[in-house]
Amino acid sequence: MSISLTDQTIVPHLWYDKEAKEAAEFYVSLFPDSKITNVTTLLDTPSGDSDLVSFEIWGQKFMAISAGPYFKINPSVSFMVNFDPSRDKDARERINEVWNKLSDGGTALMPLDKYPFSERYGWIQDKYGLTWQLILTNPEGEVRPAIIPSILFVGDQCGKTEEAIHFYLSVFKNSKQGLTARYPKGMEPDKEGTVMFADFMLANQWFAAMDSAHEHQFSINEAVSFMVYCDTQDEIDYYWGKLSEVPEAEQCGWLKDKYGVSWQIVPREMDEMMSKGTPEQVASITKAFLKMKKFDLAELQKAYKR
Repeated sequence: MSISLTDQTIVPHLWYDKEAKEAAEFYVSLFPDSKITNVTTLLDTPSGDSDLVSFEIWGQKFMAISAGPYFKINPSVSFMVNFDPSRDKDARERINEVWNKLSDGGTALMPLDKYPFSERYGWIQDKYGLTWQLILTNPEGEVRPAIIPSILFVGDQCGKTEEAIHFYLSVFKNSKQGLTARYPKGMEPDKEGTVMFADFMLANQWFAAMDSAHEHQFSINEAVSFMVYCDTQDEIDYYWGKLSEVPEAEQCGWLKDKYGVSWQIVPREMDEMMSKGTPEQVASITKAFLKMKKFDLAELQKAYKR
């Protein structure tokens, strides 16, 4: 099941040093119903010239940027890929095929194998650093989309998954709780009752989250953020007011919430301006937004019309 892109309010955004275009081309080659939709080069940003790449994977919209070595993608945000035999008779062959392609230059975090929760599951970090959880599913009840972002709460944030989900459900419209599975006794260091796996819907899009008390050499950072597309300044103000918790992280539409997750609160119109504008218009908007923390839609429109 894919979401029509006009309805996709929240878009995962991937930060690379220089490989955004190359990584996007690799990802669209792995899955059906996938394509690169736009590449724009932003000139003279603080990171130099940056490629901004819009692409779709299995009907889900993504964006990636090449913006220097400031943030490194790690497993704190991964993407679950549901291979569902009830929707695709070749699901088992397809999961093996995608795993093999991701393995080229990649690292298995959990081998592709049979687990208590799935006939076939594996967690892998690809050659660009992005991690994927491939799972053979056969959902009874409500269908899940093919690709779902998944947040791993570790370190100081471990144990806060449930609280974070309730917070996000309160912020976004068209939201609801999905499944919750908790750690049983005897799974130390994970504490009984914390979240082993949960999924939830925000703005009609599914997400997953889990706690992990194990020692991890990473935590949630800006390398994977979530863009929230807004139609009006009021919407921009609303999400900014609800989500922003770290004043020093506020820059160019970016903010960080109290759980360390980064969001970009962006006017939907800006995508169109950036993809359809002349090089002069794109340069004018880029110059305008680089000075902003929270986006000012009227100012961006003015910069575009100059």
